[in-house]
Amino acid sequence: MAIALTLHLLAALIWVGGMFFAWLILRPVAATLLEPPTRLTLWLGVFRRFFPWVWGTILILLVSGFWMLFGVFGGMAGAGWHVHLMLVTGLVMMAIFLHIWFAPYSRLGRAVGKEDWAAGAKQLGQIRQLIGLNLILGLVTVAVASGGRFL
Repeated sequence: MAIALTLHLLAALIWVGGMFFAWLILRPVAATLLEPPTRLTLWLGVFRRFFPWVWGTILILLVSGFWMLFGVFGGMAGAGWHVHLMLVTGLVMMAIFLHIWFAPYSRLGRAVGKEDWAAGAKQLGQIRQLIGLNLILGLVTVAVASGGRFL
């Protein structure tokens, strides 16, 4: 249980913390200081380095989460409401990430490759909105997961 919980917490910390940094720290600075070609190229590079980590965290979250769910709680019936909510919000976050990966991120890469900065900016805007939504869901999930059993 301790290994599963530790892996689960670290994976959530990496994913949610990465989104927090990107959305609230890096994005405003890049938008203020960089022209579109440099800004879009920077973001594509950031995503190329961060998104493999997200794939890894998703795998770890699913494996460790179900390990704890079925190993500790004996399945869904034994889990509290906070575990059910954490599972739902986590799956929604994963679905949003899959959409980002297969749609706007893919189009961003093509736009930057063609130096179509207007199309790239549009895709980056979609990614920004979806990551903002995922960040909110992630913060809610962390709050519910950490404090839900005490309510």
